[in-house]
Amino acid sequence: MKIIIQLAILLFITNVSVFAQDTLKVMTYNIFHGESSYDRGNSNLEDIANLIIKIDPDFVALQEVDSLTARSSLFNEGEREDLMNTLSQLTGMYGYFGKAIDYDGGGYGEGILSKKPFRSSKIMLPIPSGGEDRTVLMLDAETDSGKAFIFAGTHLCHQFPENRMAQVKEINNYFNSVNKPVILGGDFNFIPQSMHYEELNNSWKDVAVIHGDTRPTISYENPTRRIDYLFLSKNAEWEVLDLQVIDENYSDHLPVVATIVLH
Repeated sequence: MKIIIQLAILLFITNVSVFAQDTLKVMTYNIFHGESSYDRGNSNLEDIANLIIKIDPDFVALQEVDSLTARSSLFNEGEREDLMNTLSQLTGMYGYFGKAIDYDGGGYGEGILSKKPFRSSKIMLPIPSGGEDRTVLMLDAETDSGKAFIFAGTHLCHQFPENRMAQVKEINNYFNSVNKPVILGGDFNFIPQSMHYEELNNSWKDVAVIHGDTRPTISYENPTRRIDYLFLSKNAEWEVLDLQVIDENYSDHLPVVATIVLH
């Protein structure tokens, strides 16, 4: 009887260990190019970094990220700032930048923060109607127990519906050919009732829908639209433990945070 109890305890501990190792806390946040959207002319990076430290995510997808632009100097004592480098230093996480466009003497695009170092890459998205280039930044990551997956972030076109649809199709085509589980976060600039959402949802699971919490994410002072999402690929077994839309005014967008298990 004693041996049976010991085996049961060992099995329980093993299951708890595996569960913990494959549990990921992920976050997506449009940071309004590093400027406080409700206190213009001032940086929001310290507030954002402190929020990230408090939440303690494994991965963060960031949108509207400046790198050494003249704009960044306007609220950094006249010095051009690499936002991902600053956030990396403030949070103690590894920072990655994926430039979408040249902007104001520097770059503008996507950022990712990760607790551990991984290989980064990006793909450019189509813009058939013109406008700003867009990209997907991604990390070839793995869980603590060694399960490989991709964490990716993007920011779709805000100007032309044709661009958004082309970008959604490109994202689906690219990741449908990937044999790894994928977590995709970002500012998609579409609402759940749109054809763009329906197209993307053909290949992905919406974390907020799974969890049953589909609160709007923009704008802070009057949130009426949900355009910031976390999606999970359909080629893996996922479990959503929690999802939160954080009520903070550091940007005009609200950050979205989820705790997810990769089985």
